[in-house]
Amino acid sequence: MTSGRGLEDAVWALLHEALHHYRDHPWAADRLRHELARLEEPLRVAVAGGWRSGKSTLLNAIMGEQVAPVAGVDGEDTFTWYEDGPAPGATAWSTDGVPQELAVTRSATGLRVDGPGWRPGELRDLVVRWPTRALRQLTLIDTPAVADPDERGRAPVVERALRDADALLYLTRDGRDSDLRALDSERDETGGGRIDALLTARQLVRRQQRDPRVAARCVHALACSGTVGLAGRTLGEADFAALAELARVPRPELDAHLLSADRFVRAGLPVGLSADARAALLERLGLFGVRLATTLVRTGCDSRVKLSTELIRRSGLTELRESVNRLFVDRQGTLKARSALVAVEGLLRAEPGPATGELLGAVERIVAGAHEFAELRLLAALRAGRVGFAAEPAAEAQRLVGGEGTAPAARLGAEHDATARQLWELAVDAQWRWRERAEDPTLRLVQRRGAEVVARSCEGLIVELAGPPRRSTPA
Repeated sequence: MTSGRGLEDAVWALLHEALHHYRDHPWAADRLRHELARLEEPLRVAVAGGWRSGKSTLLNAIMGEQVAPVAGVDGEDTFTWYEDGPAPGATAWSTDGVPQELAVTRSATGLRVDGPGWRPGELRDLVVRWPTRALRQLTLIDTPAVADPDERGRAPVVERALRDADALLYLTRDGRDSDLRALDSERDETGGGRIDALLTARQLVRRQQRDPRVAARCVHALACSGTVGLAGRTLGEADFAALAELARVPRPELDAHLLSADRFVRAGLPVGLSADARAALLERLGLFGVRLATTLVRTGCDSRVKLSTELIRRSGLTELRESVNRLFVDRQGTLKARSALVAVEGLLRAEPGPATGELLGAVERIVAGAHEFAELRLLAALRAGRVGFAAEPAAEAQRLVGGEGTAPAARLGAEHDATARQLWELAVDAQWRWRERAEDPTLRLVQRRGAEVVARSCEGLIVELAGPPRRSTPA
């Protein structure tokens, strides 16, 4: 059974063994070297969604800067990769596999690159290097818009995103059936500008989380407005001053002008803001964001810092970033190992050779023996309600297998300042309870197997925490 660094070491050894067997096969050897290098790279997270789902806005909100989208490229087929770098730059990869360095310039709506003028479909990938702390642990991938699945039930963009990335953020306005089918293989506005729009979105998400079709495909679902989150992260003093000016207008009068974009921009609003200034606010915040921001100013956010903080909180961006860290970054070793195993298995089946059977057997042994994968499978089953635990033990099981974070305190539901002795005692107590469930003959087989995984996670915590020091016994 692999655990901790053991899984990554096992995958590293497998890649080297496969590379040895395919040393005389240039294409396969290059693929394997690529997967080895990928183990040392930041985690890859793809952002996908339908047309005008707000992908670029959300990417900017995560990065905290107006970087996406990149103008000057064919966006219909191009995957745009954003990674950390010492200075801004970009590399284009066309379908012929030849890289080309491009000049990058900043624009009011993102970045622009100057290329030779590619034909549609010729540019495959654009790698943008941008110096920002947000990209030190993550490489973000902006994908083309996801079209409806083809006659085989496949969405090519999602298929490639799942192949090239270690994790996927999928944006949807309403979780409609076409989005769910895609996962089998204008602004991000919600609620037409109403002040309760994000509340409505969160209620929608709660209903979706109870939908077994959603739970079977997604580890987590949450409501987020990238527009409001980005505005919060980039709010300037001039923006705050303009919003404070609007907040001085009596609410009924201002609300009448916020029924549509045209009403807000055109003359008639009794404030000293030009139509261009109001249009700029609308571009940054949207109708919903302007209404929310002016309400927050009226109710106590009387400085740029206060308003920025509250906009970020209300947008759901903080929860999203915490979820990305908890579900993706904390498990990056496991996710990258899984990506490598999928790649190796695909290569072995596409290019069989004398050692294929032996190497496929090694893949199967790693997958079967890796407790990290068992945790992920159980977490998905628990969220989908397929295990059958009652609400309280199901919630505890999700927490213990890392659903709320992989650190010992997060798994054990303890305060962050709990001592190692306290955590060890909690782990021992939890291990005892879940071992009893695993051996309870009155439970169904799926429940006993689920309890076995949880008990194994508790055993791992006990080993990690090393236990309390033993007292010496006098002779």
